[in-house]
Amino acid sequence: MDDFSVREIPFSCQGSWMGISPVVALATYAEDLHLVSHRNGMHAVLQLAPVLSGARVPTEVTANPAELTWSAGRGRVSAAFESPSSLRISGHGLGLRIAAADATLTPFTGTYFFHDPVTSSYVFTSYETGHRYRLTCLSGSIHGLGVGALGKAERAVVIGDDGGEWELVLEELTTAWKRPSIHARFAEVVAASRRAFTAFTDAVAPWRDDRTPAAELACYVLWSATVQPSGFIQRPAVLMSKHWMDKIWSWDHCFNALALAAGSPGLAWDQLQVVFDHQTDEGALPDSITHAEILHNFVKPPIHGWAVNRLRERLRGGLPGAELPRLYRQLAAWTNFWLDHRRVPGQPFAHYEHGNDSGWDNATVFGEQRLVQSADLTAFLVIQMRELARLAGEIGDAAAATRWAREADTLLAAMLTHLWDGSRFASRAVDGTPRTTASLLDLMPIVLGPQLPDDVHATLTTNVARHLTSAGLATERPDSPFYEADGYWRGPVWAPATILIEDGLRRGGATELADLVSARFRALCEKSGFAENFDALTGQGLRDRAYTWTASAYLLLAAEAVERA
Repeated sequence: MDDFSVREIPFSCQGSWMGISPVVALATYAEDLHLVSHRNGMHAVLQLAPVLSGARVPTEVTANPAELTWSAGRGRVSAAFESPSSLRISGHGLGLRIAAADATLTPFTGTYFFHDPVTSSYVFTSYETGHRYRLTCLSGSIHGLGVGALGKAERAVVIGDDGGEWELVLEELTTAWKRPSIHARFAEVVAASRRAFTAFTDAVAPWRDDRTPAAELACYVLWSATVQPSGFIQRPAVLMSKHWMDKIWSWDHCFNALALAAGSPGLAWDQLQVVFDHQTDEGALPDSITHAEILHNFVKPPIHGWAVNRLRERLRGGLPGAELPRLYRQLAAWTNFWLDHRRVPGQPFAHYEHGNDSGWDNATVFGEQRLVQSADLTAFLVIQMRELARLAGEIGDAAAATRWAREADTLLAAMLTHLWDGSRFASRAVDGTPRTTASLLDLMPIVLGPQLPDDVHATLTTNVARHLTSAGLATERPDSPFYEADGYWRGPVWAPATILIEDGLRRGGATELADLVSARFRALCEKSGFAENFDALTGQGLRDRAYTWTASAYLLLAAEAVERA
């Protein structure tokens, strides 16, 4: 795999809560690379600046999945993860200044720096992350600045400033230090990390070849954004990013599960379940979870029945039989949440309370009304009810299977009767006021595929094609007065909408347009990387530039394209 830019994608490893990046806050780039933690939010903990003879040295930074390197002339500093909590850094001809990077509010917050006489190490104790970062010199010359300081005083370690060879280990600790076994040589650390990444990539994307040039980088985005269980995250989990979008949202995780399913089924199942671990008594899923936070102020769309149905095809041997009863209970509770708590009595359709609930936060569907009965929500619930009917039959509950199938038929019929206007689906306010827009969201019912009448699917296909630009599916039609190049869900191309629509097109028989949607999105990623979203006219990557569901979408579409070839 070629080198990548750490300005675009953080340097990290599978399992670690740390990464090295110049991105130190929301869309904020620092001059120097930083050690960034994603515990208790995103926090730049330590500034990493190459130095020599007391002066900062401009360097060229290169990175691959196993090693990050600063270089200047004959001087070089290299870093590699020895474990998820241990970073080895080695240098010759160039030193490194490692300094406390956080801004302090009072003399009693921020990073406390001291020299530990027990281990002869230097320790940065981070107030923001709740963890300690221990630097142990393995060879070379090292000294501390501002030892014992708080507040705004300089707090730093300088190693190798004399131009000699040196090496240290930087460890993330919770409380006390555990004496490590003998450290491997630095070259062995790099080789082990490379083997771990290669094994992951060979499992997840064994089909990759010259036709899928971004597959290895997509695998790295997923591999490096995975964290170990900690805090509220109770199982191995793939964050959406190790930049500022460092959460797990309750629909993003489905796409990561699908991308991992064929090659890493255990990790894929964890991705599906990581959000269900926090399902409420009412059946609601949280809006998002992090190491230290669970948010319930919004929800996300119920695409989980769709995702489970697709997991059946991608998991070796299908869904795990032992998990089916629990999965049925989870999906039933999630569906009943919408039917019981988000449906006006006497009305057939559930509603979103805000655009955030749909995942399309600021889509024009929600421009005049926030409480909206949208056709996409109805379509997702129909699919979820069909999946519940299938699961109920598999666990031996014939009565429930019949009931869910009947509910799905009834809801689909109501959708076609009341929301279809002959050319598109119209969303409506809970008082019944219809609203048609130029948003791709109104076309999302194409995800129903063959469940739609042929003429409805054909008309939706024609309308979807009007959203297709050279870069992909624009979320607001470019000729709309509300279109914005960087308008979040009012124009840019997004991975989840692409996957859902491509799937509905293909399953409904519109394979020519499905092929085109797939090809353009793959070409977009190969040109512009794995950004959160993309300008629909230029293809420029926008917002967070290392987004895992974008990488997963590429892997899904690429694998299927190779299989069809």
